[in-house]
Amino acid sequence: METRFTRGKSAILERPLSRLKTEVSVSAFALLFSEMVQYCQSRVYSVSELQARLADLGQRVGGSLLEVLVLREKNGRRESRVLNILLFIKVSVWRALFGKEADKLEQANDDDKTYYIIEKESLVNTYISVPKDNSSLNCAAFIGGIVEAILTHSGFPAKVTVHWHKGTTLMIKFDEAVIARDKALEGR
Repeated sequence: METRFTRGKSAILERPLSRLKTEVSVSAFALLFSEMVQYCQSRVYSVSELQARLADLGQRVGGSLLEVLVLREKNGRRESRVLNILLFIKVSVWRALFGKEADKLEQANDDDKTYYIIEKESLVNTYISVPKDNSSLNCAAFIGGIVEAILTHSGFPAKVTVHWHKGTTLMIKFDEAVIARDKALEGR
């Protein structure tokens, strides 16, 4: 009787956590994401509120995504250095989300606690048409929320904001304590 419900495949709870086929069609993603944006837009009054709402949704996704990626790719081992967690986000997280690495990772010249992840053509902005009165809207705030949650849950509290510069730029500003801890680890 149980085989009637599973149709010859193993139950989802019995499958291993190792890599599965994770591709989602772009059209399905675009439809789902545009519905998320419309849902959030119907409940806010300004562009900044909409971006904050998208970032909140992204934070929910980021916490879960971190757990899965740490188990699959790191065997439960977490990063302890700032540069390592940023490279993990640039490579592993971006591959899991978009099937490719982020275009660039840069550190600010004048501030040692500010880093930038640059994506020339962000997938989340590709299929969203922005009206003229909301021209400052950047739907990549959702991705900023994901990155902020991953950093915070990994023990690197930071504030992530999204800007239009060289495409879409995620500006990551770490807390002072994170940079002090990283410098102390570097001195060992």
